[in-house]
Amino acid sequence: MPIYEYRCEKGHTFEVMQRMTDDALDACETCGAPAQRVFHPVAVHFKGSGFYNTDYGKQRRGGKRSAEEKEPAASSSDSSASSSDD
Repeated sequence: MPIYEYRCEKGHTFEVMQRMTDDALDACETCGAPAQRVFHPVAVHFKGSGFYNTDYGKQRRGGKRSAEEKEPAASSSDSSASSSDD
């Protein structure tokens, strides 16, 4: 079960272990004032390159493509050279 943090209008903060399906608390445990659940940002850190779709895997694919492009270009230039000699 997760632990949720609540804060009341008077500044008290408290934590409650609840099920995810349970309703949020409405009152402070200390003073009874209206309380709301506190949400915190998720701690995710992306470090380095390669996290964008355009960055990932280009090096592998680019190496194969450039090698394939060189072979047909060389064969086409050979055939054009031989046809011009005829």
